[in-house]
Parts: sequence; C-alpha cells; structure tokens
Amino acid sequence: MTHVALVTGASSGIGEATARHLMAADYKVYAAARRVDRMESLAQAGAQVLSLDLTDDGSIQRAVAAIAQREGRLDALVNNAGYGSYGSLEDVPLDEGRRQFEVNVFGLARLIQLCLPMMRAQRSGHIINITSIGGKMHEPLGSWYHATKFAVEGLSDCLRMEVAPFGIHVVVVEPGAIRTEWSGIAQEGLLRYSGDTAYGEQAHRHARMLAQSETSSMVSPPEVVARTITRAVKASRPRTRYATGGGAKTILFLRRWLSDRAFDGIMRRIEKSLAGS
Repeated sequence: MTHVALVTGASSGIGEATARHLMAADYKVYAAARRVDRMESLAQAGAQVLSLDLTDDGSIQRAVAAIAQREGRLDALVNNAGYGSYGSLEDVPLDEGRRQFEVNVFGLARLIQLCLPMMRAQRSGHIINITSIGGKMHEPLGSWYHATKFAVEGLSDCLRMEVAPFGIHVVVVEPGAIRTEWSGIAQEGLLRYSGDTAYGEQAHRHARMLAQSETSSMVSPPEVVARTITRAVKASRPRTRYATGGGAKTILFLRRWLSDRAFDGIMRRIEKSLAGS
C-alpha cells in the first residue's frame, strides 16, 4: 500500500525539504502552495503539485477533493504553510491581523476539517502542525504572529484528544531559528508598519536582529526540521511535540523555568546583542 502525504507551503524552505524527505521515505507526496511555478523541481522529482491558497476556501476544497478522488486516502497532513506578520500591535492594521490568523490558523483548521473524514474512514493518520518556539515564548513587535502560534498549540492539544479514538495522531513541531524566507518577510512587514512610528527605534533594532540571526551559527537549515517531521510521520506512536533546530530546546527550557520578567530581560539582551546596539 502506498502512503500518501499532503505538505503545505511546499514551494520553499521547510515545506520543500519535507516533501523531498517524505518522497525519499516512499510516500506519495502532494506538494501544495500558492506559487505553483516554484514547485517545478518537486514535480520533476516525483511530487504531485497542487495549487493551494489558505485564504480561499474554494482553493482548500479543491486541493483536498483532488487527493480524495485520486487516492481515496491520506496518511499524513503536514500543515507547514504560514508567515510572520511583525510590527507593534498599535501600528499593524486589524485587516493584517485578520489575514495573519486566516493563513496561520483558520486555513490550517479548514484543511484539517476537510482531511479528517478520509483519516477517520481508514482509522489512521498523522496530522503534523508546524508551530514554532514562538508558540511558547514571546518577543516585542510580534504580537499577531505569536498569537497565531499560541492558538495552533492549543488547537492541536484539543484536536489530539478528539481524534485519538479514530487512530489519528496529532503532533506539534516547534522549530527554532531556521534558514528560510520567513525572516525576510517578517523584517519587511515590521519596517513597513512600525519603521516610522513611535516604535521606530525598536522596529529597526529588531529588524537588525532578525537580519543578523539569518547568518548566526545557531540557525539550522530546513532539512533539520524536515527530518524531524519525517520521523514523526513514520512513528507508530509519535511524541506529541518535537522541538527542533536553531536553539529551540534551549529557548523553551529557559521559557519554562524563568519568570515572565526574567525571560523579558533575556529576550532584550539577545535582541541588543544581535542588533549590535
């Protein structure tokens, strides 16, 4: 029997690396993203490419229907698609906050809703939700992004208990600093929304920190996360959470044991150190 996986956000970074690792593990992979043209190399490698826009319910329905019609089953859903919207809470328009939730939370949830009937019918499946260490910790100017990641953590915990009777596993993967396009997108939004406001000094310092973090020795390649995801997908009894790459375990350890104010201080020192100020 051929195992089937759907990987979102597969046009680059963690999603692309995960698609390749799952194909190497003999999964038939449906690679989904808005930018279909950027998945040509995946298609050449054997992936089935799908157009998917998580802000468009019709697009989500069509993608899942295509898999159901062609395969009749789905063994793994890897919810990787998402982005980081940065800027002060005061500056970021509510429409942008809503879009952040639409992509990172509601699109993810809708995809799960539509995939679950296949998994329930076969009484098996793995749902892998990629959150971030940002779903357990905080930093200035990232309120909307962190809110979505905290939300997916809670959603995943509830879902795990709901679907366990059907033989379905729900796993959260919490990457640390990973070398992808994410940082550049976050910097762009941060400076656009808060670069010339009362929060400008903070915004420019934080943008410098994000830029410096891209070249830090602490940053891991996306393949590190892809290997973790593949291990979770193949496990008959996966862990509920995997912290992986880029200092993830260290940061989460500190967050667990430090008080809120002590952790605030740690984050400020990290920001100033990486920003060079």
